[in-house]
Amino acid sequence: MRALGLFIFFVLSIFGSLFLGATTLSVSEIVQALMGQGDSLHRKIVWELRLPRTLLAICIGAGLGASGAALQGYTRNVLAAPGILGFTACAALGAVIALYFSAPAIVITGAALLGTILGAMAILALSGLKKGASTLILAGVGISALATAVTGLIMNLTPNPWALSEIVYWMMGTLRHASLSNLVLVAPMTAMGIAGLWVIGRDLKTLSLGEMTAQSLGVSLVQVQWILVISVALCVGSGVAVAGAIGFVGLFVPHMVRMMFGPDPEKLIWRSAILGAVFLLWADMATRILSGPGSPLYLGIFTSLIGVPFFLYLVVREVRS
Repeated sequence: MRALGLFIFFVLSIFGSLFLGATTLSVSEIVQALMGQGDSLHRKIVWELRLPRTLLAICIGAGLGASGAALQGYTRNVLAAPGILGFTACAALGAVIALYFSAPAIVITGAALLGTILGAMAILALSGLKKGASTLILAGVGISALATAVTGLIMNLTPNPWALSEIVYWMMGTLRHASLSNLVLVAPMTAMGIAGLWVIGRDLKTLSLGEMTAQSLGVSLVQVQWILVISVALCVGSGVAVAGAIGFVGLFVPHMVRMMFGPDPEKLIWRSAILGAVFLLWADMATRILSGPGSPLYLGIFTSLIGVPFFLYLVVREVRS
């Protein structure tokens, strides 16, 4: 029943995102526009502005939510998330390098994806010295710190103040520039990433018994770790490539799912994908409502304002437990 309620809320969130905008459209006008009927201006607003933004929020939110659930399941650490383990920082580094050289949008997107892949390979290489969750966490934190430091160095050396401001605004994360071309890139990569995470869902459930027990039951830690890292890289890298850095979704959402549905790692992934999409849809709607003329509230800033207090709460709870 709760799963059905989550799905209904997901559908309502989609209509809410399509409904919200500077131009007021009724539900019937939105439905007509989606069917290619009605006023041509309404069709243009829905198909070129609101629908790409809505679908992109769904893809990115789903990818981040599923990634966070899988990482927390594999590491058995409630603080694990794509941003903390370096995936977001590596994608941001690739994009910042491209922005430094004033590259076109397609190059920036490719650089972010390349940064994520190289970061994932580095994490796998470092953690490969001793397969296991603890080494993956250490490798991810180290790569994240390095990528963040290099990103700061590039920003420090940027001679053009306009390029620097572009880098800063891009790193805040936004869906304002969403387009169908962005969706064509993100949707298949996110789908492949979530599919990979779903494949290892049963292994993650077995890993909750401990690594030694899971290995005795036939789970290959090496295979699970490779699929996990590559799948998360696909989900996070594609999202960061088109929308910038949007943090804490992968940390916040899995905990909400556990509170509502329980801790089963196998079911947690797809439920976190749905709730991640819902969360990002509502976060994006909130930024549109709270943004003033000429002073937009960026999506990455908003999710951080929600995620940081929650992260600190988790840290305090872990210390006290």
